Amino acid sequence: MTPTSVLVLRLAGPLQSWGASSRFTRRTTESAPTKSGVVGLLAAAAGIERDDDEALTPLTALRFGVRIDQPGTRIRDFHTAHHALTGKSMPLSERFYLADAVFVAALEGDHALLTRLHTALRTPHYPPFLGRRSCPPAGPVDLALHANARLENTLRDTPWQASAWYRRRHRHSPPRRLTVLREKTADDTAPADTLRDQPLSFAPAHRRHALRSIVTEQVPLPSVRLDPPVEHDPFEALTDDLTDVPDEESA
Repeated sequence: MTPTSVLVLRLAGPLQSWGASSRFTRRTTESAPTKSGVVGLLAAAAGIERDDDEALTPLTALRFGVRIDQPGTRIRDFHTAHHALTGKSMPLSERFYLADAVFVAALEGDHALLTRLHTALRTPHYPPFLGRRSCPPAGPVDLALHANARLENTLRDTPWQASAWYRRRHRHSPPRRLTVLREKTADDTAPADTLRDQPLSFAPAHRRHALRSIVTEQVPLPSVRLDPPVEHDPFEALTDDLTDVPDEESA
């Protein structure tokens, strides 16, 4: 078996929305990030244009999986819009979001490609968003890059990424297991569902997606991610400003 690497992302924010079957005035969201949404995030960070199918193809070949660390709450919003040219009111639309959710997403494939994507996430060409442009991440998206790793092991072993407030709320009764949704391999005999989120083209004039086989399984709750202590000096900014002010004798 050819060695593979795994790029791990932490997808957390006030709102996320991962649509796979949105139609007309009803824009739904799945309960976890879709492959098309995460590949789009990586493509944007790497500066790949929407209609560049050739540059997109290596990203779509990556094997994808996601772990639900903090399921969040599904909410509904109503949107109004007006035609850009005529000013005419457009039909009222329903849009669904996941509030306060946290996911661990992982992509398995060629190490060189994943290294480039990891670098792009740290200096993105276009800013990342969680499914929709109105959903920015709450912090850095890149979590880790593991060489010679497998998707299943990474999703099982990555420390629990739930928010600090969520862990405090569940400190007496934390979940024993977490749900993993992973892309099925050719030799996998586990039962699978299908979702039309395998991107073929992001071209605005003709977006295309194919069906993808997904295995759902439960993994034991891994170790808890500990937030590093934040050092904050309230006088630091004031000190920096004072060093730029000349004294009276040198003025």
